Amino acid sequence: MGRLLPWPGDGYRGWVVDGTPRRAGFPRGTGLLVGLLAVAVLLSWVASRDGGRAESWVTGPSLAVVEARLVVDPVPGRSLDPYRGNGTWVDAYDFDPAYAPGELTVLPGDVAEMAETGVRTLFIQASRSDQRAVGSVADPWLLAGFLLVADAVDVDLVGWYLPKWTADDEDLDRLLAIDRFTVIGRRFAGLAVDIEWNRDDLGGIERSDRLVNLSDRLRRTVGDDPLGAIVMPPVITDEINPAFWPGFPWAELGDRYDVWLPMGYWSFRTAEHADPAFYTVDNVRRLRADLADPVAFVHAIGGVGAADGTAMVDPGEPLASVDDLVPFVAALSAERAIGGSIYDWATMGVDARRLFGELMAGQFPVVD
Repeated sequence: MGRLLPWPGDGYRGWVVDGTPRRAGFPRGTGLLVGLLAVAVLLSWVASRDGGRAESWVTGPSLAVVEARLVVDPVPGRSLDPYRGNGTWVDAYDFDPAYAPGELTVLPGDVAEMAETGVRTLFIQASRSDQRAVGSVADPWLLAGFLLVADAVDVDLVGWYLPKWTADDEDLDRLLAIDRFTVIGRRFAGLAVDIEWNRDDLGGIERSDRLVNLSDRLRRTVGDDPLGAIVMPPVITDEINPAFWPGFPWAELGDRYDVWLPMGYWSFRTAEHADPAFYTVDNVRRLRADLADPVAFVHAIGGVGAADGTAMVDPGEPLASVDDLVPFVAALSAERAIGGSIYDWATMGVDARRLFGELMAGQFPVVD
C-alpha cells in the first residue's frame, strides 16, 4: 500500500511503500539526469504554447539552441556547529521501510516540524549492518528527502552508524558511504560513530583494537572534518557494569574524535542514576576525566523520550518525563556542554518537544 511522502507546504514528492523496501539504488548522476529531464519537459511545454512560438512571451536565442544545465551549489564544508544546541534523533526503525515494524513514524516532511520546535540538528541512522540492509546506506530516496527538506528549513543532518567490528572493511565502507552521500550539492553536515556494540565473540582487547583501527582509518580518510563519538555513558562502563567493555580505549580515541555524545538515558536507571541532573553531570565529568581532557566538547543525550500525556510512539521501555527536561538542560549548562538532545523524536510528546526547544534556546542561543 503506497502513500504520498509529505513535503513542507502542501506539495508532495513521490511514494513511500510501507513495509516494502525499494531495491532501487541511487546511481551516480541520477540527480543530474532528473534535473535535465525536468528542464527538457519545461522547454517543450513552453515551445508548445501559442502554436509553438515561444518568442511570443520570451525573448532571446531560439529554444532549440538553449543548452539545458543543472546548476548545483558546491558541497559545503563541515564544522562543529551541528553538535551545538538543540538536537533530536531518528533511527532506522522510525523511517526505513526495511526496518520499520509497521507504518513509518518519521518522514522527511517531519523535519519542518522539528525546525518549528527549535531543533538545529537531526541525528539520523543513515546505515545499518545486518541481513536486512539493502545497500551501503539506508533507503537512499528517503535520505535524499531528509537532506533536501532539512536544507530548506535550515536544519543540519548528522549521519550515524553502529559498527559491529567485523574483520573485513564493511564498517569503514558504510561510514564512508554516509560521508560521501550527496544530493544536488547537499550532504550530511556531520558523521558520527555509534560505539556500543558488544554482542560478539570478541574479547575486550580485540574489540578495542578493532575500534581504534577503524577510528584511525576513518580519521585519515575524512581529514580534518569533525567526527562525533556516540559512546556508552561512563557511569556504566566505569561503575555499574565494567564488564560491558573492559579496558575501553578512551586514551587512544581522544585525538581521533572531536565531539563526544554520551548516551545518558536515565529513564530505566534506579536510585541517583534516575535523576536526570545527577546522571548527566556524573557522565560528563567522568567522560572528560577518562579522556584526560577537562574541556572536551560534549553533546549529551538524554531520555529515553519524554512523556507528557500526548500521543506518541511506544518504545516498549520506560520513558523519561516532561518534568525531567528542566534539570537535564540545567545540567548541560552547568557542565558547559556544547549541546544536548533527547533520544528520540518519535518518543517525545508534542508539548515536550516544544518545551525542550524553549529551554535549549534559553541556554544555547543561536549565534549568527
